[in-house]
Amino acid sequence: MHEKRVRWIWMLLIVIAGGAGIWAYYHGKSKDGNEQVTYLKVSRGPIEEIIEATGYVAPLNRVEIKPSVSGRIESLGVDEGDAVKAGQVLAEMSSTDRVAILDAARAQGPAVYKKWEDTYLPIPIISPLNGRIILRNVVVGQMVDPTTVIYALSDKLIVYAQVDETDIGRIKDGMSAQITLDAYPNRVVQAKVFDILREGVDNNNVITYNVKIDPAGGAPAFFRSQMTANIDFILQKKTDALLVPAVAVSQKNGESRVFVPGPDGKPAPQKVVIGIEGASNDEIVSGLNEGDTIIVRQERYVPQQAASSPLAGGAKKKGS
Repeated sequence: MHEKRVRWIWMLLIVIAGGAGIWAYYHGKSKDGNEQVTYLKVSRGPIEEIIEATGYVAPLNRVEIKPSVSGRIESLGVDEGDAVKAGQVLAEMSSTDRVAILDAARAQGPAVYKKWEDTYLPIPIISPLNGRIILRNVVVGQMVDPTTVIYALSDKLIVYAQVDETDIGRIKDGMSAQITLDAYPNRVVQAKVFDILREGVDNNNVITYNVKIDPAGGAPAFFRSQMTANIDFILQKKTDALLVPAVAVSQKNGESRVFVPGPDGKPAPQKVVIGIEGASNDEIVSGLNEGDTIIVRQERYVPQQAASSPLAGGAKKKGS
């Protein structure tokens, strides 16, 4: 009787130990505790295949407005951010001769000054095109010469994307893109490619090509020239695809596979055909159905322990 009781206790301990091992396996730990195991259901959702690039906001055409003669700025009619029309007077200036005459007349009294002010009219500074002021570089009363930039004018702001030569062949005119700025990371702007430059730029033996992108409906008010931009070129997209996490897909002998629970409950490989490869998910064309269970196995992050130093306060002295 005693021996049967002992045998029963040992069998119970073995079952408990086995159950604990199975629980540990399916709930995220390997023998060293560094592996995370997760069960997920195959689901449907949107997916995009993109090419990522960085770039910057800049005018399509930038025009610097300079005076034709030397003189003094008398008035400024517009400021940075203002929209202007071709032919609009942006500022007025006095030539060097007018400055000398008016300054001499001012000393002779208001009546004399008024007479010469009306006789000797200021020179208007005219906008050459429709656009927006992106730089005001002078103040009223400042002396200028023909090399001084009074205003910089942009016809419109676009985004220049710098695309690696390995990807440029996949970029096409009219392709959809999404723009986010470092300054406004949560504001996504829809856009389209409208020009791909023919000459590359060599930057430390990396060749890139500038691609011009036009924001839909024009550049938003928060765009500023020279802001850093992040661009996603959308190669293809689907709104209702069968999806699995990209980390769940592995390659063996040139074939894609995922792991699913086998008949014995252990992970078993399942061949799949991959369609669109997204940033975090992959599309499953065949091999799985919606609602199927897959197993995702990932290594846990284990922070490295800093090496102890004999100079640290807690270090023991030799011989202690």
